Amino acid sequence: MLIVGCGDVGRRLATRARQRHQAVYCLVRQDRSVADLLENGLNAAAVDLDLTTPTLTGEWDQGQVFYLAPPPAQGGTDPRMQRFLAALPTNKPHRIVYISTTGVYGDCAGEWVDESRPANPQVDRARRRFDAEQQLRHWRDAGNGTLVVLRVAGIYGPGKLPLTRLRSNTPMIGADAAPWTNRIHIDDLVSVCEAAMARGRDGAVYNVSDGHPGNMRDYFDRVADLFQLPRAPLIGADEALTALSPGMLSYLAESRRLDNSRMLEELGVTLRYPDLASGLAACVSR
Repeated sequence: MLIVGCGDVGRRLATRARQRHQAVYCLVRQDRSVADLLENGLNAAAVDLDLTTPTLTGEWDQGQVFYLAPPPAQGGTDPRMQRFLAALPTNKPHRIVYISTTGVYGDCAGEWVDESRPANPQVDRARRRFDAEQQLRHWRDAGNGTLVVLRVAGIYGPGKLPLTRLRSNTPMIGADAAPWTNRIHIDDLVSVCEAAMARGRDGAVYNVSDGHPGNMRDYFDRVADLFQLPRAPLIGADEALTALSPGMLSYLAESRRLDNSRMLEELGVTLRYPDLASGLAACVSR
């Protein structure tokens, strides 16, 4: 197994694979990440995909690939994906599971969205992800291997909660102005990734969420209450234009509710945390 981009999700995938006595190889960007992975018994190498096309020969040429590396922070394309695909040997088939984002759907005005909805990325961060999807489709269509795309909702879990924002008293808009948002617990995402590699239909896209949309204000309030922190100050939509970061505003400008039926039915996963209440309770218990 090759994991490209070994952050929180990648490390969990790697740990589970090692428990199954499966060889794992991790490509990361920084030398300090390599050292940490090696200390934990994982094979790792540093490659800067902004500058370098990696060499994937010998034991590094793994048939199963989880591509978790984010695109660059600027532009509307993903040259990192281009360099990675150029490095894949063509003498044997590969199977790639790619972690994309539900942001490729764009603003859906709060409608329910399944995988038949055409992509309509409206900001560069989503355009970069969709560009990576398209590159992978061209690679697959050329007969190089099989592909499964996971369009993942907002990831939460231990270490992935807005505690810093709450402690700094950063404001948030009210529930009446907050868009629909979707989430998936990181442990469930890892299980979905494994199921996609094992059972995902070649060429398929899967929405990855817990299937219980909420709004961002409610999410922040629940986290604050569970961790006994003050709730974020309430502001209106107009005030948010100057009080919130451009990144947060871009998320607030899009509203959709994800249908996860295909994920549940085709991948056969049973979510450990099927709603926000159960997932947050587990975060507190840890």
